[in-house]
Amino acid sequence: MATEQTSASPTAGAAAFTAQPGTVLVTGASSGVGLYATKALVGCGWHVVMACRDTAKARAAATALGLPEASLTHLQVDLGDLDSVRGLVQALRATGRPLDALVCNAAVYLPLLKQPLRSPQGYELSMATNHLGHFLLIQLLLEDLQRSTHPSRRLVILGTVTANSKELGGKIPIPAPADLGDLSGFKAGFKAPITMASGKPFKPGKAYKDSKLCNMITTQELHRRLHERTGIVFSSLYPGCVADTPLFRNSYPLFQKIFPWFQKTITGGYVSQELAGVRVAQVVADPAFAVSGAHWSWGNRQKQGGKQFVQELSEKASDPAIAAQTWDLSLQLVGLG
Repeated sequence: MATEQTSASPTAGAAAFTAQPGTVLVTGASSGVGLYATKALVGCGWHVVMACRDTAKARAAATALGLPEASLTHLQVDLGDLDSVRGLVQALRATGRPLDALVCNAAVYLPLLKQPLRSPQGYELSMATNHLGHFLLIQLLLEDLQRSTHPSRRLVILGTVTANSKELGGKIPIPAPADLGDLSGFKAGFKAPITMASGKPFKPGKAYKDSKLCNMITTQELHRRLHERTGIVFSSLYPGCVADTPLFRNSYPLFQKIFPWFQKTITGGYVSQELAGVRVAQVVADPAFAVSGAHWSWGNRQKQGGKQFVQELSEKASDPAIAAQTWDLSLQLVGLG
């Protein structure tokens, strides 16, 4: 099994963990974990399609890291807009590049909202961006992944500890644990006045958790439905507590200062954006991670010599009946059902 990289040189030896470079699309690659995953993948020979809402920001970020332009393709997408997702797929195919791997990384976290924001299709924005946009992207790009001749085609989705009740972070009831309930909100069409998959009143922090629960459910259902037939490796991961990620930019300013300090000095759970990016790249490119259906974790630690392991998921994330319902209802909501 591959070992985690140290914080002093998180990309050291990155080229060693890829058997064969390919082309990978990474959503939300203009900052944070997505940007550093791009850096790590480019460092081991991959061509990265940076699919971002702001391509100028993505270009500037890549230039600041010294990434060669020839190793990158910049495509625009707003994951919260299903029409924009369809446009991304068309733009990718127009490049003529094969697709060997897909990383669903982009996410929004809007914990301070009093009222929900809506996507152009009328869906609550956290679920629309984090789950439904990626779900549609996956459905549309599956045939592209199947056409790939790469020996290890992979589809990777980022999960979170806060949506997995098998872990301590997922047991914290603030604002409430991740829970899709009976999916009555999805069943009713998920438009105003509905704001939550469960049909219950809007809680912005829980809306994020629920969307990430859907991400992990999607990975498990992809594995059940498609791995044996397609050979594609479907997996998710929690790269550790990246406490200073731009994901938290819409939180209270004081939280943005205290949370990284707390994770670094009290819990020891802090993981840098760069190390988290390397971990994503490993799940994409390292032969040791070619395990479909796995949810990878490193125990939320950045200690020297720590190793990845397959983290058990909660029943809410792994129950086949819940997953089948979520899949079918999501197909309807993105216009494919």
